Amino acid sequence: QAQLVETGGGLVQAGGSLRLSCVGSARAFDRYAVGWFRQAPGKEREFVAAIDWYDGKTYYEDSAKGRFTISRDDAKDTVYLQMDTLKPEDTAVYYCAAETTIVSMWDHSARYWGRGTQVTVSS
Repeated sequence: QAQLVETGGGLVQAGGSLRLSCVGSARAFDRYAVGWFRQAPGKEREFVAAIDWYDGKTYYEDSAKGRFTISRDDAKDTVYLQMDTLKPEDTAVYYCAAETTIVSMWDHSARYWGRGTQVTVSS
């Protein structure tokens, strides 16, 4: 069983940057695929980015490509989401999720989820 804790959210002006961290506590956390998701008020949760454990391959939602970077430090059991050139429409609660297979990210079926961290981008 894995527990996930997200940190790094906050208030930032448009054009600014934030780095989110997702720390996992589980045996062999380095054998989990990890994804970032977000949910804005009144909207459904959406996929943002994911990183596989097997080959480190990364995946991004279209609006995140070129602005966000997902990475992992397995020595620290941590996955990061570097967010640059932030826009007001990026405002949301950001969640990380973990599962042993990357395909679980596409249908949001990962078993383990954090409680989220709020990101607010002012215009």
